[in-house]
Amino acid sequence: MAEKVKKIAVLTSGGDAPGMNAAIRAVVRQALSKGIEIVGIHRGYAGLLDEEITPMDAHSVSDIISRGGTILQTARCLEFLQEEYQQKAADICRKHNIDAVVVIGGDGSYKGARNLRNHDINTISMPGTIDLDIASTDYTIGFDTAVNTAMEAIDKIRDTSTSHERCSIVEVMGRGAGYIALWCGIANGAEDVLLPEHYNFDEQEIVNHIIEGRKKGKQHHLIINAEGIGHSSSMAKRIEAATGIETRATILGHMQRGGSPTARDRVYASTMGAMAVDLLLEGAQQRVIGVRNGQYIHTDLDEALAMQKSMDEYQLSICKTLANI
Repeated sequence: MAEKVKKIAVLTSGGDAPGMNAAIRAVVRQALSKGIEIVGIHRGYAGLLDEEITPMDAHSVSDIISRGGTILQTARCLEFLQEEYQQKAADICRKHNIDAVVVIGGDGSYKGARNLRNHDINTISMPGTIDLDIASTDYTIGFDTAVNTAMEAIDKIRDTSTSHERCSIVEVMGRGAGYIALWCGIANGAEDVLLPEHYNFDEQEIVNHIIEGRKKGKQHHLIINAEGIGHSSSMAKRIEAATGIETRATILGHMQRGGSPTARDRVYASTMGAMAVDLLLEGAQQRVIGVRNGQYIHTDLDEALAMQKSMDEYQLSICKTLANI
């Protein structure tokens, strides 16, 4: 199998994440170092269906490691849920003599990789998502940068919130996962953290907490709200009406996806990208790369998609305790 790998394609799919460019760079340069031809597929699976495939060399990935986003662009592709388009994508891979595709993205991208597998195209996937919601790995490319971006923004919001003795609700990204919210809750010392995995939708409990804090002399109240709960602006109006305390909502939005990746995201992405090529040359098929207990690992694609991720209960408990003692 290893002898048959002569040409590899790389694509990024789903939401962009800081560090994707570092992963692309590593895939390209590791492949070239092994004498493997490498091409880039633009706009993910949508670009594959449109045959947006271009040769890549060492120069094409120069000076991209520090850039956010993805030079290959990314897009959603609902068509790829349909059998006929999956077959078309596989036929295009064969037309271009692509032996394997390296997929960088989240769980939806992994499902796309499985669709290619079902049509006899080998894939190696790696976790590129700010949401940290992939169960097969302890770490996902882009999370560290995104959570640091959010943390720094929340620090600034807290400064002005204290000056005006406000309650501030800050909504962070993460889709249906609360990992960015949890980490910011701990890092920013938030009084309340609302997570999709644990929120009971009892706003009166939050109102009581704010009032109790004022009685203790607190000058502000910071609530981190996960995207999966949302409705921050309407929540702010209800809390202000119930407490009489000026309450403002800030939705950080897509700024969390941008910016130069941290050293951690660059190093993890580079290591995973190189590992993807090495696995293909070793004859690996349908694997998902990840990090577990500090070690780089790879898991069967179907096994990875079947896994369920849970939050660290100890982190949840200290998030609440440290902010409210």
